[in-house]
This record gives sequence, C-alpha cells and structure tokens, in this order.
Amino acid sequence: MTISNILYTILISPLQLFFEIIYMMANKIIDNPGMSIIVLSLAMNFLVLPLYRRADAMQEEERDMEAKLHDGVAHIKKTFKGDEKMMILQTFYRQNNYKPTDVFKGSISLFLEIPFFIAAYQFLSHLQILQGVQFGVIADLGAPDALIAIGNFHINLLPIIMTAVNLVSCVIFTKGYPMKTKAQLYLMAIFFFIFLYSSPAGLVFYWTLNNIFSLVKTIFYKLKNAKKILNIMFAFAGAALITYAVKFLYTEGLTRFISVAGIGVAFMTPLIISVIKKYSKIELKTLNIESNRKVYFAGAIFMVILIGCMIPSAVIKASPQEFVDLHYYVNPLWYISSALCFSIGTFFVWMGVFYWLTNKKYKAYFDVAVWIVCGIMTLNYMFFGKNLGILSNSLSYENGMSFDRVQKMQNLAAIVGVAIIMFVIYRFGRKIVSQVLIICAIALGVMSFYNVVKINESVSQIKDGVTQAKEDAPSFSLSKSGKNVVVLMMDRAMNEYIPYFLNEKPELKDMFSGFTYYPNTLSFGGFTNLATPALFGGYEYTPMEINKRDAETLVSKQNEALKVMPVLFDKNDYNVTVCDPPYANYQWIPDLSIYDEYPDIHRYNTSGKFASKESRVIKSVNNKRNFFCYSIMKTAPLFGQVLLYDDGNYYHKSIADAAEGQTLVNNFVADGMDLDFMNEYSTLENLSSMTEIKNDNTNTFLMMTNNTTHEPILLQEPNYVPAEHVDNTLYEAENANRYTIDGKTLKMETSKHYIHYQTNMAAMLKIGEWMDYLKKNNVYDNTRIIIVADHGRDLQQLNHMILDDGKDSLYDAELYNPLLLVKDFNSNKFSTSEEFMTNGDVPTLAVKDLIENPNNPFTGKKN
Repeated sequence: MTISNILYTILISPLQLFFEIIYMMANKIIDNPGMSIIVLSLAMNFLVLPLYRRADAMQEEERDMEAKLHDGVAHIKKTFKGDEKMMILQTFYRQNNYKPTDVFKGSISLFLEIPFFIAAYQFLSHLQILQGVQFGVIADLGAPDALIAIGNFHINLLPIIMTAVNLVSCVIFTKGYPMKTKAQLYLMAIFFFIFLYSSPAGLVFYWTLNNIFSLVKTIFYKLKNAKKILNIMFAFAGAALITYAVKFLYTEGLTRFISVAGIGVAFMTPLIISVIKKYSKIELKTLNIESNRKVYFAGAIFMVILIGCMIPSAVIKASPQEFVDLHYYVNPLWYISSALCFSIGTFFVWMGVFYWLTNKKYKAYFDVAVWIVCGIMTLNYMFFGKNLGILSNSLSYENGMSFDRVQKMQNLAAIVGVAIIMFVIYRFGRKIVSQVLIICAIALGVMSFYNVVKINESVSQIKDGVTQAKEDAPSFSLSKSGKNVVVLMMDRAMNEYIPYFLNEKPELKDMFSGFTYYPNTLSFGGFTNLATPALFGGYEYTPMEINKRDAETLVSKQNEALKVMPVLFDKNDYNVTVCDPPYANYQWIPDLSIYDEYPDIHRYNTSGKFASKESRVIKSVNNKRNFFCYSIMKTAPLFGQVLLYDDGNYYHKSIADAAEGQTLVNNFVADGMDLDFMNEYSTLENLSSMTEIKNDNTNTFLMMTNNTTHEPILLQEPNYVPAEHVDNTLYEAENANRYTIDGKTLKMETSKHYIHYQTNMAAMLKIGEWMDYLKKNNVYDNTRIIIVADHGRDLQQLNHMILDDGKDSLYDAELYNPLLLVKDFNSNKFSTSEEFMTNGDVPTLAVKDLIENPNNPFTGKKN
C-alpha cells in the first residue's frame, strides 16, 4: 500500500463503506436503485445531522466572536505596526479567550463536506447497478440525464436544479452574515455545478436530494421550537416503525423485527428524553458522570486493535496459505493492514470527529458508551457466533449463518448484563477504566503480533511455489504407442450420483466407455488428510498402519504416500507428471519440493492457473474491504451478525462476478459465481490443452488432483455450466422425476443437495469431454484411467445409506463412499461391478501387469 492508499483508506474508505452498506441494504429491501438513492440521502443526512448542527454552532460562535473583536482588531491594526502590533493583538486575543486557529471553525462544514463528497462521488459514480436503470423521467441513472434536448444538443437538467436549490439555501442561510461567508458558499455551489455537470444522473440526483434536505433544514431552523417539533415528528415516525414491526415482522424472524423496532425506539428516544427532563429533576450532574477523554481514546485504541488486527489475524492464522493465490500473489498480511487502516479511520478519525464536535456536557455519555461497547464487542466475539462450520478464503461460511431464537435471546440477555456491569464499574471505578482498556489493548496487540509472525512464517514457505507458478505452464504427455496410466483424484466426488447422472445424461456412457463403476467403495477417512495417504500409497498408509509408525511425523508419512506411485513409475522408466498433490509437506498449497530428489518427475500446481486474472484481482481487493466488515460482524449481537453477513457478501456493490461469490436465492436460483470453483473448473476445461500427444512408445504416468467437486455452486441446467445468473426453476419442475431410479430416490430438498449434484455433474461432463479428446487422438485404448475420490459427503440423500448407531444423531455412510471409476487398457463398454473396493486399491490397480515386483520404493513391501 502506498502512502496515498493508506491515507485514502483511513480518511475516505470508511465513509465510502458506510455509503455502500446503507445503499445496498436499502436496495436489497425495496429492490429499486432509484428509491435506494433517496433512502441513502435521508439516512446519511439524518445520521450526520448532529455533526453538522454542532459544526454550524461552532461557525456561529466564531462569527460572533469575530464581530465582537472586529472594532478592537481594526483599531490595533490601524494604530500599531510591526512586532508591537503582533504582541498587542496576541494580548487582545488572549484577554478575550480567542486563538488565531479559531478562524478555522468557520470552515468546519466545508472540511466535513469534502470527504463526504469524495466518498459519495467514488461510490455512486462507479455503481454498476445504476447502469441502464430508468427512474422516473431519468432514462439512465448511470449516465448524465440529458433531460433537455434541442435538436442533437442535450442539456443536463439535474445539475441546474441542484445548483438552484443550493443557491436558495445559501440566500436563506447567509442572511445577515458577512460577505466572506456568503462568497464561500456561493463559490461552493458554482464548483459543484461545474464538477458534477457531466456526472452520472444517480450521483447528481443524490446531491440534489442533499441540497433539498439542507434547504428544508435551514428553513426548519428558523421556526420557533424547532427542536420540539423535530422530536415529535421523529417520535411519530418511530411509533409507526414499531407498529409495523409488531404487526408484520414479528413472525418473520427476530433479526428483522429487532432491527426495525430498534430504529423505531431510537427515533422516539429524543422526545422521551426531553419529556423526562421536563417533568423530572434528573440532570447530568446528579448522575455524577464527568467527561474523561482518556476513556474515549483508550476505547478507540482497543477497538482499532480488536477490529483491525486481532480478529483478521486470528482468521488468517488458522490457515494462512488458504488466503494466498499462487497465480496472483498477495501477502495476506496486507488484508490485516487494510483492516487496520479501516479501523483507524472509523474509530480514531471519524468517531474522533464526532467526539470532538460533541457538546461538552454530552461527552461524558460518549465516554460511557465507548467503555460499554468495548465490553459488548469482546463478549460477542469471544462467546457467541461460534461453531458455524468452514469459513472460506472469501470469508463466507460453507453452511451459511443462522441462529435460532433462543440463541439470540441468550445473546441479548448477556449483552444487557454486561452493559449493566460495565456501567457500574464506570460509575464507581472510572479512574481505572482507561488503564483497563489500555492493558486489554496491549494484550490484544501482543496476540495480534504473534499471529502475524506465524502467518509470515507459513506464507514464506510457499515463495518458491509462487515463483514456479509464474514460470511453468502445466502440461503432461500421453503416448500413442506406449502405455499411459492416469490417476485423477476428484476431491469429495460423490459415488452415489453416478446412476442418476447416467439416467439424466445417457451420453455419459459413451463418453466413459470402457469404465467400470464401483458403487460398493469405501474410504479410510471422511476428510482429505485421513483418506489420501491410503489412496496414493496403498494399504500401508491406512490410519491404523500410519499410527503404528509413531516415531515418524505425519508430514513425512503424507509425503511418502504421495511419492509412492510417482517414484515407482519413475524408476521403471515412465514419463511421470504430478499435479496438485494434496497436503504435500502438509501445506495447503502443495509444496512440490517433496519431489526434488527426483528431477525427472514433472510437477505443477494447476489450481487457479487458468482462471480469470481479473477475478483474482477483484477477490484480493474485496478481501481488503471484507476483513474489516467480517470483524465488525463478529463483534455485533447475533441478530446483527446475520444482517451484516448478508450471505457472505457484506453488502458489496459490484454486480455478479466470479470473485464476488455466489448468492443463493433459493434451491433453483442464484446470482454470481465463485472464484474457488472457477479455479478448479477452469483446470478441467483445459485438460485437453494441457495434454501433449506424443507419437512414440514412451510410457507415461499422470497423478492429478482437482477440487471442482469440493467447491459446489449452483450451475445452469441442463448443460451444468457456471453463469452469472442461474435459474433452474423450469428445468427442475419438468425433470424432477430423474432423481428416482429402481425405487431408490435421491433426496433433493436443500440447496446443499442441488449444488453438490450439479457440481459433480459438471465435473463429469468436463472429464467426459477430455475422454472424447483422448479417443479422437488415439490415446484412449492404450491408457488406463482411474477416477477416484478421497471421500464423500454426509448429505443424507439416500435412506439406505443412513445408519442408526443408537446415538442422538444419524450416521451417513455417504461420507465414506468415494467415487471409483476404472478403465483398463482396450476396454470399450461401460459396466458396473458390485465388488467391494476401497480407494486404497488405487496403487494396485495403477501398476497391475505393468511393473514387475511393484514394491513400495520406501518400505520395500509389495503393494
């Protein structure tokens, strides 16, 4: 990150993110880009109204002081000269409690408006969902409005309306003000007209709404009892929101109900406070709370480290290499740096601006709020929102995020309890509060530093792999005259789907002619690290046999298993290629150096090699934003976590893209794709281009792993291809009977079922295309091909596979039922065998009748 990027991320990005979340949240609810701009304008103006009111008050104080001192200053400047004049002026200012820097108070509104304008401009001028959208008389919110046409000449009307409203507001607001103030505002109005004249209509429409709000606010300030009227208006709006929440949202879910009702209560709070003040004797002084800025700054430091360092570093430390793309290398520490900059900008800069502009008598409440919020954030992060399953490297949970009503109520009760405890501590021990926060911040900092060190150690181990990925183009050879052996492991490929695939796509039998399907296949583990040693090394590497070698490390035994077949074939003069060996050197990104002792073994990491570079860049940029969003989400109450999570999108503005991930609307409809899927699927798409056909009698061996079946998404039927918008409603309705064969029904009830079925089908179709390519190039009959999975998935789709062992939960044998398809030399018909097999048979099947005395090259035992 450059200095300019750091400053932008600190000063502007938090505001831009706030714009983005409000707009996308509104658009998700009302599904109207134009109306969402109105919601955004209202929300932003009401949220920053206290800020601007205080800024206006400070400006007025500065103007009053300037008027009060005007005659005296003029007299001094006229009477005295040089150093004498300066000393007398300084004395005069000091006597009147005026500092020369107070002159900047007159420009506070301008200083506030500039960053808000930049954030709004950057967000709305590049908002893709406005492109081509009509709103009322505006034909395209993503382009200049061109509402007035004179022949071929078009005039943009919105900038003219915007400027007119702005000038009227200036006239009313500056009545009786000095010419300097008037000139400043008029020049700003002219500047915005010139700057925004050719801007997209959506942006100009937003700024026009802001000017209208400013005009109404200016008129409102002129009214008698303006504050009382505003409180009453807000109270009526709040009552309406609460009524709506109780009547329509209570049965639809606690999250939406609490959110809307909470806003309603917040709207009613000012009137309630004013009534209490009027009819009771409770005052700030009787509460015995004094302002202490040390508490605020200590709390800000705590939140910056918790949100910007601790949470992101903890996530990445769990599996650092998952956040590294070999083909577009970005050190994951940059994600922490970005989250830190976001946090500094949010909690130190902008929250600090609010604190600085807050009236002194209310700063005490600010201090208490910061102290309590720190406690609530810690509570939510440490004790709630746990056990949500696998978190992807794009910060989305594989199983989604949901909490039941009991969990949410327990969380709310805990929050109330902690808030009371924190308030009592502050009330009776506020002298130690800032010290406690600083000590906690230091502790978080130490833990974050430890995480960073561990992340750096892990990432440094794959630097050679990054260099190699840039240099090598993956390829492997198949001979027309020699013997070819291919072992293709499809991670988590489902065995039980094959009959249903053949039923739906009979052409697959021709594609996979000569293959034998083994439905009665067992795996030695339900996860890759447990199942792959036996798959690649044979029965010497089952979990039981591995545990017998307790003097050796797991990593050495994993590496040995991954080398058994390649080394065995290499020593028997086969041209050997290995691609993506899983958990090589126990690294998430396979460490190909385990084959360094064997220079004739070609080795590649193909995952992501053929995916779009643009998508990888976008994903990296998104993660720099989303780690901050994730941290905020994890420290929110449970009902807020679901809201902020937004199905793993965190209210990102972009239209569907592989880097954005896929959002499921229902079982049949989805938007967007997923980069993890495309990284793997694109490799299958390029199997033919990776294949080099040799017109010689060289024997070859290929051992390859692909994770397409491990990254399930919804695909467009009937061709099962990725698409930015998927809608399978009609196809599923017309073909729902395809999931029943010979009285056995494959349950298709949840999105998990559909995405796994479709992704496995897509993989089979792409592999089938490669089979056709091998046939066309006359290297099919002389090639032995083994397609195998390390394990299955417990999806509970077949009743006869669900076992009851007497415990509370049922056991799904699908988890241990991996795919196994085997084609031998010169086989030409597809068949099914009920013979009992395990994926530990793969090495034996691979070397059968090819290698004399195929002993394990490391143990000497016969395979």
